[in-house]
Amino acid sequence: MSISDRYRDLVEEVGVMVKSFETDKATCESTRALRVLDQALKTMAKMAEDVGEIPRMKIEAELSPILLDAHNLLDRGRLLLEEQQLAAAHKVWEVQKKLYRLLNDL
Repeated sequence: MSISDRYRDLVEEVGVMVKSFETDKATCESTRALRVLDQALKTMAKMAEDVGEIPRMKIEAELSPILLDAHNLLDRGRLLLEEQQLAAAHKVWEVQKKLYRLLNDL
């Protein structure tokens, strides 16, 4: 699977996760965490359409800053969920690991 396909899949996965958290009453009470996770989604979604157009030689320079920003936001959201001892933090951690693997493959 190409880097751009993996990136798009990751953006989609974060979007589904955020939407599921919004409908979950326990997670919904953590509005601060939801705002941070939504910000991570918006950060990644900006490049979702254009990621396939980036030349291979420039993909690391283009995607690394976005992935690092999204990783930091996801980490902050996960920590906010963990503070409230919500199981949703585990889902965020799984997404963070995928994001980090993608970052390492650049």
